[in-house]
Amino acid sequence: MLWKTYGERRIYTNHWVNLCLVDVEQPDGVRFEHHVVRLRNLAVAAVLNEHREILMMWRHRFVTDSWAWELPMGLVEENETPGETAAREAEEETGWRPGPMKPLIYAEPANGITDSQHHVFRADQATYTGPPTEKNESDRIEWIPLDGVRSMIDRQEIVSSGSLVGLLYVLLDETGR
Repeated sequence: MLWKTYGERRIYTNHWVNLCLVDVEQPDGVRFEHHVVRLRNLAVAAVLNEHREILMMWRHRFVTDSWAWELPMGLVEENETPGETAAREAEEETGWRPGPMKPLIYAEPANGITDSQHHVFRADQATYTGPPTEKNESDRIEWIPLDGVRSMIDRQEIVSSGSLVGLLYVLLDETGR
């Protein structure tokens, strides 16, 4: 059942987000303006080491006033590929330079309201380069054993969709090995 679009207008815009009203018609003929949030694409880094541990950050998100573990991630810049962004963000946020980044999974976490694209990459090694250059990203950076990730998700210690999608896919990969 295809929805038809007749036009779009921005009602707010800045470097990070565009809020739009899209003139749409549903398959049943009802026509209205639908709010759409247009976001820049996101790249996520799932960095593992030889001990079956994954690199994560403990951080506060003011929007939901919550603390949780997250994978390194950031917005894809115009002059970067998503893989380059994932590697850069991992090093800036954690001080660990990932080895070769391999595409892991692609997701659109809320495609009924936003066009945000999440590109998740995996690296199976990393080299410590020094303290993170991004000082406002996290309180702690740790290598978390993969066998503890499921219980952390169950306890809602990991809640961001970019992290969840990446971690669950890594766990599926590891189960198949």
